[in-house]
Amino acid sequence: MRREKLRTLVREYSERNRHNDCSGVYSVTNSHGFMPSTDYFSKEVFSKDLSTYKVVKRGMIAYNPSRINVGSVAVQRERETVIVSPLYVVFSVDESKILPEFLTYFLHSDEGLQQIAANTSGSVRDSLKFSALQNIEINLYSIEEQQEIIAILNKFDKLLHDEREALQKINDLVKSQFIEMFGTIPKDRYAPLDRVCKIITDGTHQPPQFSNSGIPFLFVSNLANNEINYQTQKFISKDTYKELIKRTPIQIGDVLLSTVGSYGHPAVVTDDREFCFQRHIAYFKPNPQMIDSRFLYGALLSPIGQEQIERAVKGIAQKTLNLSEIRKIRIPLPSYEHQKQYSAFYEQTDKSKFRIKQSLEKLETCYNAMLQKYFG
Repeated sequence: MRREKLRTLVREYSERNRHNDCSGVYSVTNSHGFMPSTDYFSKEVFSKDLSTYKVVKRGMIAYNPSRINVGSVAVQRERETVIVSPLYVVFSVDESKILPEFLTYFLHSDEGLQQIAANTSGSVRDSLKFSALQNIEINLYSIEEQQEIIAILNKFDKLLHDEREALQKINDLVKSQFIEMFGTIPKDRYAPLDRVCKIITDGTHQPPQFSNSGIPFLFVSNLANNEINYQTQKFISKDTYKELIKRTPIQIGDVLLSTVGSYGHPAVVTDDREFCFQRHIAYFKPNPQMIDSRFLYGALLSPIGQEQIERAVKGIAQKTLNLSEIRKIRIPLPSYEHQKQYSAFYEQTDKSKFRIKQSLEKLETCYNAMLQKYFG
């Protein structure tokens, strides 16, 4: 094993789709790697003119310069040729020295992410240029050893994928059950959110003074899986928390909703952990005499809620769901007893999700230990 800079191993590839020969527009995600842009965004977000888009041939690597720090880098194995946004960086590797999958596993490891962070730059948003990527160093094994490492990590990837897919199926079941139970309720039994919630507001508009530890400060990304992920790199002091919580007196049963970027993701507060959140998260305190919090979650996540959310978003460069529009969203309002039936179903599925998440956490711990072993 030897340590080597990537500049001796990689080469930038800048071919453009000048004659619009390729129409397969892909994005690189941190969870699924290469995937069709229409699948990722659930709609067409790219230009009609694809002549400036970059070509990515099978076996090449592409990354989003402003999102590689969260793992948006992958090997293209989907088709012989795809195209990506002109903003992406595309490159090939010298496969006599390093295998593309080996490099991308390294870039997802703690050591890889630390070196990415050390080489990013930008006045508005951190970005990793190809010239900076070339400065990153990697422990280089023989090709045979790399193949063995890739095979081991691929097995972990498969197990992790299966567990995440199981979670997604449960989430889909929660959505379909809501429609089955409440999809035929007449429109005259719908109510706007500002009628069934005592408070509808958002998080802090002024970024507080952050610290290395303390009370977690959450962002839109912390709601990406329709539940609250408390893992964050931003914290605030107890005194700051006491001030911010006056506006959002969070309790078990309250509901949050992401309103920008990956908007429309609800989550229920299920424990008494202390936290604060940014202004791009809406906060609901349901009126317990009128609406059950898990029913409200289901209504926001269901096609009934999501279609209204989609119609309500404003903006072009950055689509945003404003509080004024959120308050107008109308949801079915069956009897409280009927709502509790759905809540009971939710609780049962939540138990299944809890068991899967426990298994997932163990797998992720083992996976990260393997990454540390090979790349740390």
